[in-house]
Amino acid sequence: MNKRFFTYMPDPVLLTLLLLLLGYGLVVLYSAGGIVVVERQAVRIALGLFGLYLVTQFRPERFEQFTPLIYAGSVLLLIAVFFFGITVKGAQRWLDLGISIQPSELCKISLPMMVAWIFRHTALPPNWRYLLAAAVAIGICAGLIYKQPDLGTAILVAASGLFVVFLAGISWKFIFSGLLVGALSLPVLWQFLHEYQRQRVLMFLNPESDPLNYGWNIIQSKIAIGSGGFWGKGWTEGSQTQLDFLPEHSTDFILSVLSEEFGFFGVLLLFLLYTLIIMRCLYIAQQAKTTYNRLLCGALTLIFFVYITINAGMISGVLPVVGVPLPLVSYGGTSVLTLLASFGIITSVHSHKKLIQQ
Repeated sequence: MNKRFFTYMPDPVLLTLLLLLLGYGLVVLYSAGGIVVVERQAVRIALGLFGLYLVTQFRPERFEQFTPLIYAGSVLLLIAVFFFGITVKGAQRWLDLGISIQPSELCKISLPMMVAWIFRHTALPPNWRYLLAAAVAIGICAGLIYKQPDLGTAILVAASGLFVVFLAGISWKFIFSGLLVGALSLPVLWQFLHEYQRQRVLMFLNPESDPLNYGWNIIQSKIAIGSGGFWGKGWTEGSQTQLDFLPEHSTDFILSVLSEEFGFFGVLLLFLLYTLIIMRCLYIAQQAKTTYNRLLCGALTLIFFVYITINAGMISGVLPVVGVPLPLVSYGGTSVLTLLASFGIITSVHSHKKLIQQ
């Protein structure tokens, strides 16, 4: 092994912000799930931070070199889910490899890597042949995830690839045309939704129409958010959480827990950390010396922003409930490892930028 392999440190600014965010998340998670949940999450965070440090040691050219293999491996794992996957709550999304992993989470890294790899040597904006190749790569991942079924993650994974296309400088004419086609296709797409997916949309429009069943989650979440006020009820003092009115309070709705117990001030502090992390990542992306690195870092940052936005909109009733966890705060294994690995890629670009030739 190269004697310099363990000499590259992650960007200290980004690492400090991530540690503050993770620590804040553990504090909230203790109230939401107790000490056992915190201990399990702490182990996953430790593994994720080690993974971040390990990924930082690899030069970005290595990621570019092995991108097709990484993408192919993630697709094979998605296919394996249909044959060997674990079914939880009617969805077959996990593989048991000694530990449970969710291959769709891995695609949130491998897909933008692949699309950035497709565009790496072409003049930007890319022509229709490169766009077609990117569309195929996006369609394969999103289609396999949709069949699990997991519409929410399929859309997010597709977005991770589309962000690379957006950053590659695609014309706004094509962007607005795509949005128009998507809007006109909604009545047709409605016919392909599962019943529970339709109910999520209907409850988004009027949760009070079924307050004790499908509308329960969002109603209780709104109550928790509103009852927190400016300063909150205090740590571990949230009635909606402690009395189990709030569902999935350690995963999808943990922001509701934070809102109830720490109030608007606590939410403001959380979003300040998120904003600083995003700004630092965009700065690193802007400083990158190659097309592949700029596109990949930018896309990973934007999808991180989208996860935050969707979760916040979901728990406040602005968006339908789609089961998107709050990044690096919600309880979860694969998502934490994947997100920290993506930050490892970004810190690798920063740490090795002096070695990358124009």
